Amino acid sequence: MTKPIYKQAQTVLEQGGIIAYPTEAVWGLGCDPYNQKAVLKILDLKQRPIEKGLILVAANRQQFTGLCDSLESAQIDKLDESWPGPTTWLIPDPARLIPDWIRGEHETVAVRVSAHPLVKALCQAFGGPIVSTSANAAGEPEIRSSLIIEQQFGDRIDLIMDGELGSSSEPSQIRDLISNRVIR
Repeated sequence: MTKPIYKQAQTVLEQGGIIAYPTEAVWGLGCDPYNQKAVLKILDLKQRPIEKGLILVAANRQQFTGLCDSLESAQIDKLDESWPGPTTWLIPDPARLIPDWIRGEHETVAVRVSAHPLVKALCQAFGGPIVSTSANAAGEPEIRSSLIIEQQFGDRIDLIMDGELGSSSEPSQIRDLISNRVIR
């Protein structure tokens, strides 16, 4: 993949657009998490209620500046042991640094540092985390083909990133950082 596509994706994200991109296991939809209009558009495309919340994906833990500042060193170690990789952690957000339209009805934020080279490069080009939600309507099977993305979403998304899925057969595991409980 050439660098101009990342510049194009950065521009789309900065302008409030929606992108589709391959992740470790399934195709995802992404946008700027601080652009409420873009997030609501993704929720509408997925027919997903805002209360459920969304995952943020980043190139590295440092892109979650502020969010990890109040964590204990053992919690940071737990994150670092599993990242980059297919584990999404629910991290407390007592200072409410992340908007309600991302957190949903939760006091935590779902965050992941991706091991997928395209996702990492995308977040680096954007300069921070992006929304990462599976590119399927709520309750429908995950999408594993860019052709299906084109058929289902067509011109309702602004950019489809060309690339291959990673080798994971399942979407990321979701765990609560405080209790260590597996949610998914």
